[in-house]
Amino acid sequence: MNDHPVSQDPVSQDPASQAEPIIIQGGMGVAVSDWRLARSVSQTGQLGVVSGTAIDAVLVRRLQLGDAGGHMRRALAQFPYPPMAQRILDRYFIEGGLTDGAAHATTMVLSHQPTQAELELVVIANFVEVYLAKEDHDGLVGINYLEKIQTPTLPSLFGAMLADVDYVLMGAGIPRAIPGILDRLRDGLPVELPLHIVGAQRDDDFVSRFDPIEFGGGEIPWLHRPKFLAIVASATLATMLARKSSGRVDGFIVEGPTAGGHNAPPRGKSGLNDRGEPVYGARDLVDLDAIAALGLPFWLAGSYGSPERVREAIESGATGVQVGTAFAFCKQSGFRSDIKERIISQCRDGKADVVTDPLASPTGFPFKVFQIEGSLSDQAVFQQRQRVCDLGFLRQGYRKPDGNVGWRCPGEPIKSYLRKGGERDDTVGRKCVCNGLMASIGIPQRRSGDRQEQPLVTCGNDVAGITQFLESDNATSYTAADVVNCLLSASRVESTIV
Repeated sequence: MNDHPVSQDPVSQDPASQAEPIIIQGGMGVAVSDWRLARSVSQTGQLGVVSGTAIDAVLVRRLQLGDAGGHMRRALAQFPYPPMAQRILDRYFIEGGLTDGAAHATTMVLSHQPTQAELELVVIANFVEVYLAKEDHDGLVGINYLEKIQTPTLPSLFGAMLADVDYVLMGAGIPRAIPGILDRLRDGLPVELPLHIVGAQRDDDFVSRFDPIEFGGGEIPWLHRPKFLAIVASATLATMLARKSSGRVDGFIVEGPTAGGHNAPPRGKSGLNDRGEPVYGARDLVDLDAIAALGLPFWLAGSYGSPERVREAIESGATGVQVGTAFAFCKQSGFRSDIKERIISQCRDGKADVVTDPLASPTGFPFKVFQIEGSLSDQAVFQQRQRVCDLGFLRQGYRKPDGNVGWRCPGEPIKSYLRKGGERDDTVGRKCVCNGLMASIGIPQRRSGDRQEQPLVTCGNDVAGITQFLESDNATSYTAADVVNCLLSASRVESTIV
């Protein structure tokens, strides 16, 4: 790769000099952890995190729905390459929004050889989300990515860094290349990321590449390197990343199997319980002494959404906790209002039910699904849905017989998947997580015949505890600040939240 010089700004503040937060708000996709939620948490003095998953598709749909409030256009006006921002507006913005029944534009995940236009959308979408989260305050903001979703990673990181993101968090894989990539992007240098391609041979060169100078036509603003936090489920993985990553790892989020979203599979052979869930055991407990011995900050995640659990984490040597579910159903989260109201009601009535589904996600990772009528967790709704993969963020790369890369998803039409060399057993029970999560935040794809995608809700096992954040028995909602104040109330660290 060719190295390009870039100017440095000596007066910008180095995030490494800032105090670490106690509470990290989990990065929940798709856009459940949107800019409003991250901004609200950041303004309390803790770390607000936006989700970078499928954020390009989210931006497109927001613009096509008319950009209520003008937030997307306000952020686009601040993008450092104005002609690119204008191209996005010209292509996707619809004054007054789509007509009734009209479908959103198709925005598939990037291929490993994207066009300039595709790169621009990904870079801009990440910039917009982080810019809005950081707007008009000096709090810390992070962005969360899944290592499993690789092709958008490089332009996504660059877009977030253009908006001066403070932290990058990544899990669902082994992100050992990311620290060094952040170093090179800071210096304006081209970067590459090896891709996981099923059936790849020793001499294959399957990589994703991105050159920030080429992208910007020879110009690049000054960038600082955000801190990098790896999300891990074992001390072994943390140790490997600390010692063998391509650059500096700044800390770890140690996530247990009760956390929402994707979970690490059980270690060793494991059966299923009578509900069809994977069984976790003693081997899945993380050696926190080994984590602490690495000498880096770490936060505990997975059912730490209570004051007592925060205090317990700090007493165990952790810097703090990462909490997702508690924030997922607050006023500022991206979930549809009616979904939040129904889940709060079910929790209040003692009817909350979360299943760790080993089949739902096309990734093959166990995935937490809240059981709610009318969603994809409803078997009747799931069986009625026609298989389609028109977002593709969880698709898998595979080596085709001609040596090129192909893409397939166990959630796509079965005949198509089999034609691409996939196994029929891999298709059983797979849900379209991409479209389901889009529907959960109120921007579902519309299908012919007045059909539209139905939601899929994910959260942690401790969801019933969200009722502790309600001000009264009659309250039906709570805020992000309510969560932070409650979580810090029993810790030894004094809260400065007003």
